[in-house]
Amino acid sequence: MRAAFTKMHGLGNDFVVLDTRDQPLPPLNAPMVRALADRHTGIGCDLLVLIEPSQVADLKVRLFNADGDEVAACGNAMRAVALRHAANTAPGTQAILRIETAADILTARATDAGVAVDMGRPRLEWEAIPVAYALDTLSLPVGWEELEQPCAVSMGNPHAVFFVPDCDAVPLARLGPHIESDPLFPQRVNVNVATVEDRRHIRLRVWERGVGLTRACGTGACATVVAAVRRGLVERSVEVTLPGGTLAVEWGADGRVTMTGPAAESFRGSFDWGDFA
Repeated sequence: MRAAFTKMHGLGNDFVVLDTRDQPLPPLNAPMVRALADRHTGIGCDLLVLIEPSQVADLKVRLFNADGDEVAACGNAMRAVALRHAANTAPGTQAILRIETAADILTARATDAGVAVDMGRPRLEWEAIPVAYALDTLSLPVGWEELEQPCAVSMGNPHAVFFVPDCDAVPLARLGPHIESDPLFPQRVNVNVATVEDRRHIRLRVWERGVGLTRACGTGACATVVAAVRRGLVERSVEVTLPGGTLAVEWGADGRVTMTGPAAESFRGSFDWGDFA
């Protein structure tokens, strides 16, 4: 059984996108996802993105990290899906795309700066993130070497945000996996190290759960802006610079977070499911 795919990325955070609305999908399991995501013997990606029909939105998206675990949210992937949808839609037929995810129904629209995605409202309650027991999520009283007192935020997936003098100096490849899998975070956690340059600019690096170091993380950028606003460090509209490029993030007065940035198609191809079963 052959399957057509589109390889896409948002600031280097890359995806294999499969549209299951017009092609059959065999029963999917974690080893198959890992085989597809492998950069040496598979197609290679940070996430596998499945587009499915939806009863409540224009389409439904399911997301699988490179380790095979299904996750609820990915901001960069939403921009990629919106770009792909626009390329396959007659001009002027739909200005706003409604996307059903496990976290929420999100909306996306094209702008001069790329694609703007309404990422919904952040969750700040300890049990919603989740952390293992009741703590003040504005400043968790924990630390791992020089990374201390993170702010915890859920953008449909859990994030721990550490504010540091120089995010590039943090040994994130070493500390990231320890924090990701700490028992404090029952569903593991995305690890963000951020440096506030001024009240409208943050530099950010992210260790993404199930992926590792990533060139960009849209939900991480959103979570970091929410954390920085809560601590009084920035305005509500901020540019976030990641290794792969810059996103614009705004935490609106209505409580919803909007993320704007580019997405791109890398190439298209097909594969035989039997090669990855």
